Amino acid sequence: MLLNRRLLTALALSMGIVVILSNYLVQFPVKHYNLQDILTYGAFSYPIAFLITDLANRGYGKEVAKKIVYLGFFIGVMLTLLVSINFSNLISIRIALGSGTAFLVAQLVDIIIFDKFRKNKNWYYAPLISSFVASIVDTFLFFSISFYNTGIPWVTLALGDFVVKVLMVFIMLVPFRIIVSKLKDFSGKNISYKIN
Repeated sequence: MLLNRRLLTALALSMGIVVILSNYLVQFPVKHYNLQDILTYGAFSYPIAFLITDLANRGYGKEVAKKIVYLGFFIGVMLTLLVSINFSNLISIRIALGSGTAFLVAQLVDIIIFDKFRKNKNWYYAPLISSFVASIVDTFLFFSISFYNTGIPWVTLALGDFVVKVLMVFIMLVPFRIIVSKLKDFSGKNISYKIN
């Protein structure tokens, strides 16, 4: 039980770190190859949050995954409030609000969809489909809440962000497969899948 508590804490802290890192990095456009109007660095770090949620969901079930999301949300929001919000800057406040809303809704969508596909014989269905759909939800909510009617090209940034998130969803399948092969559920049974 102590190991389970430690893992829960580690996953929740990791989630919080990913949230604060992504909130910070979304403020910086990628200036290489003229991508500044379509991509921020936050697109590269945020998909790790879906990996963390999916690992928790696969190994421990949707209720534990929800706990990790709530703890990660709390940690991420607290760190964002303390570290990156400039209360005199409306964009900064909107980024925090957009991030919190998008994170919570998208992660819960991810958990629900993952749970529906978790018993599929193909190990990659659940993380692939849930992360893809949740990325759509997250991208739309975050960019529309944070940047709508600000003069920032939020639609092109959202599209660029989404493309990178989709690529990262595929990349995150590699660590998901490696890590999940070593996870055990609460009953102590190994979780194994056939790669078809």
